[in-house]
Amino acid sequence: MSVSPVIAVLGAGSGLGASVARRFGKEGFRVALVARRKERLDTLVAALADEGVEAAAFPADLSDPTGVPALVDAIRDRFGRIDVVEYGPIGADAAFTPAALLDAATMESYTRLLLLTPVELFRAVLPELTERGAGALLMTTGFTAVQPMAQLSGPGPAMAAARNYVYSLNAELADTGVHAGTLSIAALISGSEQAEAAVKAQEDVRATGMEVPVIHPDELAEHYWDMYTRRDRVEQVHPAAAAV
Repeated sequence: MSVSPVIAVLGAGSGLGASVARRFGKEGFRVALVARRKERLDTLVAALADEGVEAAAFPADLSDPTGVPALVDAIRDRFGRIDVVEYGPIGADAAFTPAALLDAATMESYTRLLLLTPVELFRAVLPELTERGAGALLMTTGFTAVQPMAQLSGPGPAMAAARNYVYSLNAELADTGVHAGTLSIAALISGSEQAEAAVKAQEDVRATGMEVPVIHPDELAEHYWDMYTRRDRVEQVHPAAAAV
């Protein structure tokens, strides 16, 4: 008897997280939803249930990497396994900062959320995936991880380090059946809980003379499904024109 696979969506909100949950759920995945606010997770669990997708909520503070082992154990206790991880917890409190104004305390907070926790998470899940010879570890980053820009520092250096880590991990996993990849987003995501933060981010970016597109999270979820199934690239930049 086959067992339905499980995707853990970390940073699950009404934008990208919800779209990833729906896209993989449509393919028969059960979904572990992880974020800070239980009531919003419960709302998403109910919405997915109405669509025929089995999901469960796991409230957690992803800025604390020491909580990863207990979180992974809780997901396994509920679902019995983890097959895919999608990590993308960019919250409303994330904001661009000029590099000249960065301090250690600010960088420490970004590093914990955007580098240390995903490293701990992937390390905790990886033995299970390599034993089965299947699965994927996927991470969402912003475009400033790929292309540093004046006035738009802060999350970028931490995400750039995480991107470096994913590239190395992908190469090491080449013959294991497990895929590691990153989706770098050069756009604002519509429909997210962080609408006010997105407006502020857009103002910050436009102050540099750049125009930033607004995209639907379903487009990004489709990229993740394609990366998971095709396994032909470490990184996808969206929109693709930003990578040129």
